[in-house]
Amino acid sequence: MKIVVIGATGHIGGYLVPRLVGAGHEVVAISRGIREPYRRHSAWDLVERVTADRAAEDVAGTFAGRIADLDADVVIDLVCFTRSSAAQLVETLRGRVELLLSCGTIWVHGTATEVPTTEDAVRRPWGEYGIGKAEIEELLLRESRRTGGLRSVVLHPGHISGPGWRAVNPAGNLDLEVWEKLATGRELVLPNFGLETVHHVHADDVAQGFQRAIERQSEAVGNSFHIVSERALTLRGFAEAVAGWFGHDAVLRFEPFEKFRAQTTPESAAITLEHISRSPSASIDKARRLLGYAPRYTSLEAVAEAVDWLRRDGQLTFAPAP
Repeated sequence: MKIVVIGATGHIGGYLVPRLVGAGHEVVAISRGIREPYRRHSAWDLVERVTADRAAEDVAGTFAGRIADLDADVVIDLVCFTRSSAAQLVETLRGRVELLLSCGTIWVHGTATEVPTTEDAVRRPWGEYGIGKAEIEELLLRESRRTGGLRSVVLHPGHISGPGWRAVNPAGNLDLEVWEKLATGRELVLPNFGLETVHHVHADDVAQGFQRAIERQSEAVGNSFHIVSERALTLRGFAEAVAGWFGHDAVLRFEPFEKFRAQTTPESAAITLEHISRSPSASIDKARRLLGYAPRYTSLEAVAEAVDWLRRDGQLTFAPAP
């Protein structure tokens, strides 16, 4: 098939594009042209590259038409964040492509009531990102149910991890000092009792989810799926596991969130609050059953690749684990 990937040079695309090329598809990669893919691969030599500023072209009303004119069989949208942007794409692609796949987020659920959370749980999203993704999901799944509607699938990743960028750490933020403290045996302060959860997924497993949705369209269309690792991590268990990589116990202190906030930067505290207020733990039973999704990486394995890359890139200074 001919497959257009919007946002192709980002975290997911770095793994997805080589998967699609390896499966024999013709791939057109759409990006803003600001950077090369996170992960260099020979498959990119076989890909058509198209530069587009989606935000500007959405305002001008030209982006969706440009995508439709590529005459693809499948469009994969990895970087849609508003209902209006999704609606433009749907209206223009209807009747012109076989399938639209969209990247959502497990944050469409908001704060969890039951865990692990399933895809049919009531949506109570909050925050601009979660609300926007939930609105896109509702639009696309409703479109799939319409007679003559655009066949659509929504995949909801967790905290995407792997080499090339910072992973969410055991404090629920992106502060590199958290890894340094755990690696060197220094005290780390965690919020509350460290029992909130974060749910990671390796970028290649997200790519696997998209590939399987294409291969199993009859089961996938009209559905949304969680694409995460097998299990979420508590902040405390996460910290203890990371310290164990370096041969010692974690030195942890637990503080109410307001005291925790006072001991970190405003930016890190805000990111932590975003994560622990939702405390996601998402079920993959539906994706396993209908798509054959089988994550290769546990949460810790996905994070370990990210931390090792940060060390090799010089962003972390501790020695590798023994």
